[in-house]
Amino acid sequence: MGRVLVGITGWTEPTLIKESDFYPPDAKTPEARLRFYAEQFPIVEVDATYYSPPNERNSVLWIERTPAHFTFNVKAYSMLTQHPTRTDRLYKDLREALPPELASKKNLYPDKLPGDVVDEVWQRFHDALMPLHSAGKLGAVLFQFPPWFVISRRNKAYVEECAERLRDFRIAAELRHRSWFDGENVEETLSFLESLDLPFVCVDMPQGFDSSVPPVAAATAKDLAMVRFHGRDPEQWKLKEATAAERFKYDYTDAELAEWGPKVTGLQDQARETHVLMNNCYRDYAVKSARRFATLLDADLEPDE
Repeated sequence: MGRVLVGITGWTEPTLIKESDFYPPDAKTPEARLRFYAEQFPIVEVDATYYSPPNERNSVLWIERTPAHFTFNVKAYSMLTQHPTRTDRLYKDLREALPPELASKKNLYPDKLPGDVVDEVWQRFHDALMPLHSAGKLGAVLFQFPPWFVISRRNKAYVEECAERLRDFRIAAELRHRSWFDGENVEETLSFLESLDLPFVCVDMPQGFDSSVPPVAAATAKDLAMVRFHGRDPEQWKLKEATAAERFKYDYTDAELAEWGPKVTGLQDQARETHVLMNNCYRDYAVKSARRFATLLDADLEPDE
């Protein structure tokens, strides 16, 4: 059976730091908190790279501050997943070189930018993660596509483009529009990802929205399967001005987590490694869910030395 790694999405969430007792009192710096976290779990998802592109220096620091076999999954920068990207978060030199009509906008979209700018963003994102990859600590780059990314030939081609752009790394696809899973589209979607040898990101999330994906458990790549838990509160999910912590505020019960036990065991049979990430990132909810789920699976929480 394949190995299962259980962790949370982000060790720097403000409510985790300020409103829970997960970190000891002496863990007052980002370095100390990462070192402590890496003693508790074997994997973490880096969420900050969605909002601002990563840099090589941080990759090197993360390598130095974690055990040899600790794993980082990295969320793809918003521009690479076709989300709007805040102009002030773009690389300074690229931002300053934009035409005035673009530089003055609050948000940027890749299809409105010069092609050479988009190419440069892709290259810099790749180069920033190369130290993690070279150190054997980059698990996967998570491409969480926007809710308006519907099933279509054009969007399938873009998924293929993402895989080609970052062909040195393992990428995983989280699809967030119900059209990918309507009727026979489920089989088509999974077959499409399997044909590319790309991991399908299984999700546990609120149902009843256009962005809702059913809790399908499937491994579409032999080396990696992935499951992300977003909570199940539809009222929190539809809040438009909420922070991430507020939107994913959900404390899973043991019974709810247990529903995924057989599913993850099934993924273990199909993939060499399965990543389970708790994204119910409010206070210590994700930490508690990760620990309880690992106990349920009898998974080893501590990274190898």
